[in-house]
Amino acid sequence: MRTVIAGLLLLGASTSVSGQWLKIKTPGIPRKADGKPNLTAPAPRASNGKPDLSGLWMTETNTYWINITGDLNPGEIRPWAEAVYKKRVDDLDRDTPAAHCLPLGPPEILAGGQYRIMQAPNMIAILYEGGAYRQVFLDGRGLPKDPNPTWAGYSVGHWEGDVLVVETAGFNDRTWLDYGGHPHSEDLHVIERFRRRDFGHMQLEMTFIDPKTFAKPIEVKLAVDYVPDTEMLEFVCNENERDSRHLVGKASDEVKGQGQVDAAVLSRYTGNYQEHDSPDEMRATIKVTGGQLIFSLAGKGGIPLTTLSETKFYFPGGFPIDFVRDNKGAANHFLLHTAEGDLKFERQP
Repeated sequence: MRTVIAGLLLLGASTSVSGQWLKIKTPGIPRKADGKPNLTAPAPRASNGKPDLSGLWMTETNTYWINITGDLNPGEIRPWAEAVYKKRVDDLDRDTPAAHCLPLGPPEILAGGQYRIMQAPNMIAILYEGGAYRQVFLDGRGLPKDPNPTWAGYSVGHWEGDVLVVETAGFNDRTWLDYGGHPHSEDLHVIERFRRRDFGHMQLEMTFIDPKTFAKPIEVKLAVDYVPDTEMLEFVCNENERDSRHLVGKASDEVKGQGQVDAAVLSRYTGNYQEHDSPDEMRATIKVTGGQLIFSLAGKGGIPLTTLSETKFYFPGGFPIDFVRDNKGAANHFLLHTAEGDLKFERQP
């Protein structure tokens, strides 16, 4: 969440917008009679007859990039990995690669930034907004047998009909699987399936396989949308970096264990909420699972909230949440407190 806030502030602080091509019309794409992009036009084809995935894309809003394990059941995370995760949460995620301008690794495509896909017959390149890149080789080679572990791993792909299947392995274990701090081993194997449904819409399915870390594979299915009539901004993470020196303290300094609140009270907070203060206008869903509130962005994945009192909860990473109730005890909105300011999520009918 802190990464999202920082990104929004970066966009808000940008200058000379016209000089950054943010409002330039993308040439060569299908358009309607009124000049707007026709995102439901047929998907383009490459010279070999396969779908052409080229373009500027953005994965739909989700919670998996914050907590990749949101759909797992208790006990499906290996004890060593659970211990690492809890320590990182208690350390307020100060050692997350993003906080130190290191590559995000496997979850970068989930994190909500734009990325450009460039397709050639024997290779696909993915250029991320944060400056990282991937090469997916389509020339028939297999994954390396004994690779030198890297941040992005080694990727090879093949076509199954109109679906591009990408397999990646050879990761080092320094990346995190999500912003929250779930680790992985060097045995991690990631399978991605890209299916371009039409010009403006693609389906992405990701499978994370790491038996040393999880009792079963983690599967994520998300929509990916084409981003027309704009370009990516340059982003240099380490430029004017001032955050890391302030990343001090522990969550346990503020949160003294999980409080107990009656399920009937928690149920008053369930529902859909809308935030209007940021350009993204984030949508959140609150539900109750196992006597605990679960926070989800756009209903994709989930993050357990620590209960502090009947109205106060804690979002991992150092973000208190306050539910505001009316005189009948019903919640009409909640406030997510961040260092950059409060975000107000209003309850939807």
